[in-house]
Amino acid sequence: MKYDFDMIVIGGGAAGLTASGMSASFGAKTALVEAKRLGGDCTWYGCVPSKTLLKAAKVAHLFRSAAKYGLQNQQPEFDFARVMEHVHRTQEHIYRDADAPENFENLGVKVIAARAHFLDKHTVQITYVGGKTSQVTSRYFIIATGSSPIVPPIEGVSETNYLTNESIFSITELPKRLIVVGSGPIGTEMSQAFRRFGSDVVVIDVADKILPKDDPELTDILKEYLKSEGLQYIFKSKVIKLESGNGSLNVTIESQATSQKIGIEGDAILLSVGRKPNIEGLDLEAAGVAYDKRGIVVDDHCRTSMKNIYACGDVAGRFQFTHFAEHMAKIAVSNALLHFPMSLDSKHITWCTYTDPELAHVGMTEEELKEKGISYEVYRFPFSRIDRAITENETTGWIKVFAKKVSGKIYGVNILGASAGEMIGEYALAMRNGISLKKIADTIHPYPTYVLGNRRAADQWYVRKQSRAFVWMLQKLFGYHGSLPDTSDPNRIL
Repeated sequence: MKYDFDMIVIGGGAAGLTASGMSASFGAKTALVEAKRLGGDCTWYGCVPSKTLLKAAKVAHLFRSAAKYGLQNQQPEFDFARVMEHVHRTQEHIYRDADAPENFENLGVKVIAARAHFLDKHTVQITYVGGKTSQVTSRYFIIATGSSPIVPPIEGVSETNYLTNESIFSITELPKRLIVVGSGPIGTEMSQAFRRFGSDVVVIDVADKILPKDDPELTDILKEYLKSEGLQYIFKSKVIKLESGNGSLNVTIESQATSQKIGIEGDAILLSVGRKPNIEGLDLEAAGVAYDKRGIVVDDHCRTSMKNIYACGDVAGRFQFTHFAEHMAKIAVSNALLHFPMSLDSKHITWCTYTDPELAHVGMTEEELKEKGISYEVYRFPFSRIDRAITENETTGWIKVFAKKVSGKIYGVNILGASAGEMIGEYALAMRNGISLKKIADTIHPYPTYVLGNRRAADQWYVRKQSRAFVWMLQKLFGYHGSLPDTSDPNRIL
């Protein structure tokens, strides 16, 4: 049977853009269907605007803390509307440079501004703005429709002008009092950003800590750092009611432990309690594609229950990161078009929360290592002993490496500190390619850099292997007269 296209990609976010570009580059006749502007959550509601806003907030913070660098503290003067204009200009710049339709049309992709839903496993109906429809067939499909913020069923929420990551970057007036529900990555990043601009920020979460997927020792350090900047936290509590009136927002909170109810007032509320897959309206049943509450069910080759249909990105219900969405897209296209059996790399997932300081992770957590009964050692190094961090007054944080004692095989790494997101990449590369702590320690790193801290952490593997007996043998063999090393403290850092 001859189809209209070899590949149709539904969804124009990070996963869809990667998939359609790759598909066309392999010689497949490709269409990309997206109802909104290309770029998806990352460009318009996530990575790009949030990191731009965080940088502006850091500049404001540097004015207030200039005395740390021998300068005079200054109260920054700014127009928040102009700050948001800067955010939007940055979004437009990246959109034009990377995401605009013409960039993909030049690659041979047919970009269709419309919605699509399945009629069968090889056919979709395209619905254009204005209601016009058409039917299109394809040999293969990739579903990359992303996810949307969850709005919890709070009493009064539908009558409240609440914010999510899809609307917070559209405001032009700085809220004097901001209430943030959820202390995951989005909630934590935005909490610090708005606090640094001058908002009074209260964070509410049903959990008892921030960033629950990250290393608890490092999240505790980060939490205390954020509290020192003025953030307030209410843990083990949930919002049960929202009321608007007299120009403010009244929020009722219930303690999970005592059921006690308290009320707080704010000018705006940000809901950041998780995300849901965008599967509504796709008519997946018509195509025979299985899904659950997490999203479309895929195997490690990104194939759905229908062998000619693949899914990648947030809609596939796995890790909700732009970089993992792009990774999934590469796996999906390679399996579909090249018939080359490639599998997802779920062992070396990296992520980073871009607070100041940053918190990054790759590999297994300490909890996972314990659950699996894997023997490991913890090798650590503080930012307070990284010379670049000292020169820049960025000494908060630690590098923590979980590795095998004998071989130095790396199981997982957590980094809290300046440039942690950049530093974690070296460990991700090392883990994927079987590079041990010994090889990292033996690699020349430039001085002074933050990434030199990676080598210093790896050096601790050598320190742990050192023994008094070995040094004593060297002394006897070569006639050395120095003192024997003190190896009584297994956590000593050199």
